[in-house]
Amino acid sequence: MLLHGIFPPITTPFYPDGKIYFRKLEQNVEHYSRAPVVGIVVLGSTGEAILLSDEERRDVLKCARESAANEKVLIAGTGIESAIETLRLTEYAAELGYDIAMVRTPHYYKSQMTPANMLAFYRFVADRSPLPVVIYNFPQATGYDIPAEVVVELAEHPNLIGIKESSGSIEKVQKMAEATRHLKRSATVTETFAAVTGRMLDAANAASASAEGGALVTVGALAGTGAQKSSSAAVTVVGGLKTRQKEVGFQVLVGAAQKLHPSLEAGAVGAILAFADCAPTACYEIYAAWKEGDAALAREKQERIAKAAERIVGGLSIPGVKYAMDYNGCFGGIPRLPLLPLTAEKKAEVERLLENIRQ
Repeated sequence: MLLHGIFPPITTPFYPDGKIYFRKLEQNVEHYSRAPVVGIVVLGSTGEAILLSDEERRDVLKCARESAANEKVLIAGTGIESAIETLRLTEYAAELGYDIAMVRTPHYYKSQMTPANMLAFYRFVADRSPLPVVIYNFPQATGYDIPAEVVVELAEHPNLIGIKESSGSIEKVQKMAEATRHLKRSATVTETFAAVTGRMLDAANAASASAEGGALVTVGALAGTGAQKSSSAAVTVVGGLKTRQKEVGFQVLVGAAQKLHPSLEAGAVGAILAFADCAPTACYEIYAAWKEGDAALAREKQERIAKAAERIVGGLSIPGVKYAMDYNGCFGGIPRLPLLPLTAEKKAEVERLLENIRQ
C-alpha cells in the first residue's frame, strides 16, 4: 500500500456529556475526503482512542469507514497493550474495509520493553494480521522510544510496511530510511501513481464482474508483501480502473508538522499530522512543493506553519487541535475528561496563530 502524502489523524467529537457525536464525525470525515490528503487515520492518539471503550472504538471505526471516500487510504489505530487484543481490533478493521493497521508501541510495563519484547510483539501481530501493519512510535505520550535498530530489524518482515515516527528526531528518520533502503516492495497504484485502496478495487471488481472477460484483482495485491515482479510500466485494467505497480520499500512517515520538510529531505515519504486536522491544505502544500523539487517554496510553506504547529499540537495538545478545528471550519468540540477545553486566553492565542492559516 502506498503511503506517500499527508494523513490527518482525525479527532473524535463528543457531546458535552462525553458521548460520541457521530454526526459530527461523519461531517469531519466527509470534509477530509474532499481535502488534498492521501488518506485518513482513525483512532490515533489525536482521536483520544485510549479514552474510548472497546465498543466505542469499533463504533468510531465503522462510522468513519462509512463516511470516507473510496480513494482515501484508511488507517486504523489498533494498537493495544496486549498483542491478542491488538489483533482482535485489527481483524475488525479489516472486516470493515480498512487498508492499514497502525499499531503503537506497548509501553505500560516499561522495564520489560526490551528489543526482544518489541520484536516478539510486532512479529506476532504482523504474522497474523489481515492488514499490512505500520509501527507507531510516540515517546512523548508513551514514555518509550523504540530504537531505530529494532525498527530496521522489524522492517524485514513482509507485513510490516512502515512506521509513523513521532519522536521528532530527523536524525532517526534518516537512519531508518537509509538502513531500509535495500528493501524492495511494490504497491498497487493508479495510472497517475496515486494509492489504490481496497474499496476502489472492490468497486472496480464489481463493475468488471458484470463485463465480459473482466479480470479480478485481489485486495491482497495492495500490501506489497508478495513476490510479484510486475513491471511498473505494466497497466492492469479492472472495470474502469487502470492500475500499475510502484516500488515503495519500507515507508517512513513522521508526526511533527513543524519538521515536515526536513523530515522529507531526510528520507520520509509522508506524514500523519495532527496539525492537518485543522490545516490539511497548508500541510499538503509543503509536501507538494517538496515532491515537485521546489525546496525554496517548501521551506517557505514550512516556515508559515512551524510556530502554529509546534504550539497548538506540541503545547496545547488535543484541546488545542480541537479548538483550532472549530476556528478553521471543522467540528472540534470538547475533549473527553481528564482533558479540559482551552481557556479563553488560550483560545485567543490559537486564533492569533491561525490568523493566516485557514485550511
